[in-house]
Amino acid sequence: MLSYQPILVVTDSITRVDVRTATSDSTILIGNGLAGNLPALLDEHRVGRRRFLVSSPTVWKHHGETVRAVSGDLEPILIPDGERYKTLASVSKIYEALIRAGADRGSVLVCVGGGVIGDMGGFAAASFLRGITLVHVPTTLLAQVDSSIGGKVGVNHALGKNLIGAFHQPTLVAIDPLVLKTLRRREYRSGLYEVVKYGVIASRSLFDALTTRTRAVFAQDPDVVLPAIIESCRIKADVVSRDEREGGLRRILNYGHTVGHALEAVTHYRRFLHGEAIGYGMLAAADLAVRRGTMPETDRAALARLIQQLGKLPSVSDLSIPEVIAAVKRDKKVVDGTLHFVIATGIGTTATIDDVTEAELTEVLVGLGLPR
Repeated sequence: MLSYQPILVVTDSITRVDVRTATSDSTILIGNGLAGNLPALLDEHRVGRRRFLVSSPTVWKHHGETVRAVSGDLEPILIPDGERYKTLASVSKIYEALIRAGADRGSVLVCVGGGVIGDMGGFAAASFLRGITLVHVPTTLLAQVDSSIGGKVGVNHALGKNLIGAFHQPTLVAIDPLVLKTLRRREYRSGLYEVVKYGVIASRSLFDALTTRTRAVFAQDPDVVLPAIIESCRIKADVVSRDEREGGLRRILNYGHTVGHALEAVTHYRRFLHGEAIGYGMLAAADLAVRRGTMPETDRAALARLIQQLGKLPSVSDLSIPEVIAAVKRDKKVVDGTLHFVIATGIGTTATIDDVTEAELTEVLVGLGLPR
């Protein structure tokens, strides 16, 4: 059972969650309208005065006018979005822009966008001049509840997801649920799978709220969405505060990601949005747990129903099981040749196992719809 970090309500409309690790601290602020007040927030938290914005052309079109004042006269650094662009080549474009503009160790990188922009911008911040200050302004639900929190930054390789990266904690994460209004339904739904993940690993009440109020969730009812974001952030903040470098407890955040990342890799990051792949990964992990007798069938069925309620997932019927298993073996969760696989023992609790066989993986992949 997780013991949550305390939440400090700064005002009637802003919730604060702190991530405290052995190396650094992060502040997460959650509240409607925060994106329009970024310069004041950065000043209040004594973030450096020379601030560079990193975003994508699509995100900038929607939110550029709202956040432009953050960087003053400095032009935004715009790079392509999407998992297939999350590469060292894209990060090099950020380096080049920073160098040409004369950025130094006192400079700040403010990432405005979804998980891909945050991961690439974060990796640039971690590695440029051996590390500069990082701020996240996540504009997708997935980034708001997951990728912007915890300090994991990096890029993909053709052979695997997030194989090149670092840990670099953001000084500040400013989460504004109002920016989610610009998301396409599929993008928004992709983030919901990560919220489901938090329900499965640590919060039965969150899982039940998603199950019983799905329509309100899709309508972005603030009475449902805001508490779901806060609860997800609380869970991740607690886990990261106790295990920043994924030595043990933090592995539970990988629930659904072992198979999910493999599906993304074998389809070259073009078929699935990240959350969709994690949806499949959670189903695979639940199937494996039921087969091993560690998860009640009723909980597996509840998870399957909720994922089905959220919408249809892209097909996997043409994918190769040997290729997926090979991608699983290259996953960054393999340590000393051993794959650490997170399963749920029930809605709200997890366990990590290290003896999953190829035969078991084959059966759960068949269960997802891959051809034998």
